[in-house]
Amino acid sequence: MIFITGGAGFIGSHTCVELLAAGFSVTVFDNLSNSQPEALTRVRQITGAELDFIQGDIRDRSSLEAALRQSKARAVIHFAGLKAVGESVEHPLSYYDNNVTGTVHLLQAMQACGIKTLVFSSSATVYGTPQYLPLNEAHPLSSTNPYGQTKLVIENMLRGLYRSDPTWRISILRYFNPVGAHASGLIGEAPQGTPNNLLPYVAQVAVGRREFLSIWGNDYDTPDGTGVRDYIHVVDLALGHLAALRHLESHAQCCTVNLGTGIGYSVLEVVRAFEHASGKTIPFKYLPRRAGDVASCYADPTHARELLGWQAQRDLATMCQDAWQWQSKNPNGYSDH
Repeated sequence: MIFITGGAGFIGSHTCVELLAAGFSVTVFDNLSNSQPEALTRVRQITGAELDFIQGDIRDRSSLEAALRQSKARAVIHFAGLKAVGESVEHPLSYYDNNVTGTVHLLQAMQACGIKTLVFSSSATVYGTPQYLPLNEAHPLSSTNPYGQTKLVIENMLRGLYRSDPTWRISILRYFNPVGAHASGLIGEAPQGTPNNLLPYVAQVAVGRREFLSIWGNDYDTPDGTGVRDYIHVVDLALGHLAALRHLESHAQCCTVNLGTGIGYSVLEVVRAFEHASGKTIPFKYLPRRAGDVASCYADPTHARELLGWQAQRDLATMCQDAWQWQSKNPNGYSDH
């Protein structure tokens, strides 16, 4: 049994699909603050398998511990947390409370239940402004915003925990930019309010929910002046969690791994790929750079291949096709149903 915090969210729901397809049993623990139970109904539909759902908040230590005991889990995948860079600058205390305090409570509850296997959802934001590219796991760590700082605090906490007790099995996965959707079009990214990430915003423009795309900065030192990022298909990312879990089954260690493709695409390249996939024109406007954004950021994925036997398989065209299929079938996300 695998216990998944935040399992009803974008990455969590896709990971549930891959775990169930691989024969694992799953319990999802989610407070539904940025997700909907309909996503889990769709997961059951895709897989034909059952999963357990417990509504709760990781900051509530006693209900978390009760849920862990009830699930009889042997490992935890920890997605639950706030994740918008801009929002974290406006509300830093909420981010420290949710992400850091919540994780402390999760680790305490795991310890109380004798569960010592954890796959943690970190982020490439812990690299701060890149000193070199591509980014490998040895790159110096820093962060330009409270969201990234919470991930860094948690990473350090996990490394300290492992040093204090080497019987823990911990995998820290640093994501680059998750996009796309399940090929069925049944589950995908359904941000509440205004999307903070590029692809769901582009998809909402394509489906007519938004008038135009704002491109923040066109004067970066990149081939076309727009920011370059490493976009990874959410199904590849989910399979990375499965690979990390399997690795921890036979290795008591604390490992840190980038999950990215190693390829950087500019905002304009993504817009053109999405126009091709959707057959729609994406109107956009250039606006000044956002504070905290970097020009280019992409992964060196070598370590993931060597340690976990994992590498991304899906290209940008597939990411855009799958994102468009999801958005066109579900123009208002899960609230259509």
